[in-house]
Amino acid sequence: MQSNDVRTLLNCAVPAVAAGVIAVAVSSVLAGGKGAIGAGFGAVVVIAFMGIGLTVLQRTARSYPTLFQAMGLMLYTVQLLLLAIVLAVFKNTTLFDTQVFAFTLLGTTLVWIAAQARAHMRTKMLYVEPGSAGTSP
Repeated sequence: MQSNDVRTLLNCAVPAVAAGVIAVAVSSVLAGGKGAIGAGFGAVVVIAFMGIGLTVLQRTARSYPTLFQAMGLMLYTVQLLLLAIVLAVFKNTTLFDTQVFAFTLLGTTLVWIAAQARAHMRTKMLYVEPGSAGTSP
């Protein structure tokens, strides 16, 4: 993984972790221990799914730049399907507060997406690879 990829991943993960910590603190006060567990699990699910997805997408962009857009669409579709599976599996659980879990999923996902958009806007990517020999017409 290149340094700018790691920087992008960190710029996304740190705000998401902060949002998860805030969600755990708020839900522990409002919903008790089960709320805190639900918020923590929700934050971990989002950070894991989004982190793995961003890593896969960055590797695809390096190896197969022509497949970048298609891979991005497929990756987000797979993430949504996996998230739907997680929600279906834990629909009637008593391990944690499912409402807090769902709100934490939503909030942490929005924080991750905003941080990712900000990181991509601030990234200075070259349009032309340095040292590549160009053919003149």
